[in-house]
Amino acid sequence: MKILVTGANGFIGRHVLRCLARHYLEAVVLGRVCPPGVARDAFVQADLLSCSDLDERLRATGATHLLHLAWVTEHGAFWESPQNYDWVRASVALVRAFAAAGGRHVVAAGSCAEYDWSHGLCREHSTPLAPASTYGVAKDATRRLLSALCESAGLSLAWGRLFLSHGEGEDSRRLVPGLIDALTGVRPAFAVNRHAWRDFLQAGDVAEGFVALLRYGARGDYNISSGQPLQIGELVRQLANQLDADPDAVLALPAVARRGEPELLVGESRRLQALGWRPRHSSASALAETIASRALAGCPMPAARSIPSHAEGTP
Repeated sequence: MKILVTGANGFIGRHVLRCLARHYLEAVVLGRVCPPGVARDAFVQADLLSCSDLDERLRATGATHLLHLAWVTEHGAFWESPQNYDWVRASVALVRAFAAAGGRHVVAAGSCAEYDWSHGLCREHSTPLAPASTYGVAKDATRRLLSALCESAGLSLAWGRLFLSHGEGEDSRRLVPGLIDALTGVRPAFAVNRHAWRDFLQAGDVAEGFVALLRYGARGDYNISSGQPLQIGELVRQLANQLDADPDAVLALPAVARRGEPELLVGESRRLQALGWRPRHSSASALAETIASRALAGCPMPAARSIPSHAEGTP
């Protein structure tokens, strides 16, 4: 097995590279810039949005498996960015070239944004798909196109739908690092929808989910999620407890819910767990790791309290 990885410089991609190394899996990275720590002979330079000789470059890698993570990810803007359309086209072109190069198995990153959020609990084969954003529509369109393409080309395809991930290397404007900064006075406090329930998963556990889809040749749709809803207000309290901060700095502000935001959004992960995958982190230990990673990155904050690293009931 030799794995071609796109999006390796991204938040989840960096965790995936570490995960592949832990499992002693050979990987080659395709992208515009070689990620830190990747050998030059394990890197193929290409801009997926404009590359004209992708077939030749992929054939030279000898990759049998593809993990496609690359997409437009600019914070906030990605929901309605016109680049979503470009990435649909680029994703199809990538998989066509991979098939022509002799590839066998494709794993691609989808999103919970593909689901009809009014259902709250999202199951792969029973919850309707009704995306309400350009991003969600583009991801769903890509899944449908890749499914048809892989079937006709004789490739297997696994589609991993992400929910809310957090961890080392996350954009400081996202929810969890933003709350850490607000609770420690690095930035002004901001209001949250404290009554809403969400599905959070540590980035290392997300990476393990993608690698499981690669290792076991999984086919079909999979939620990469904790399966355990956490209320946003409780998230704030857990962070404040570990930071010895006052949760009311955030929770005393009027609750704010964005238009179309559901009260509950959680992904059932039984299909992924049937492959042997389990999240290694509890919500508390995952948050502790995120706090510790920000401290190591030089963000000013008090030391987080020591939390066991494994989720209750997992080895």
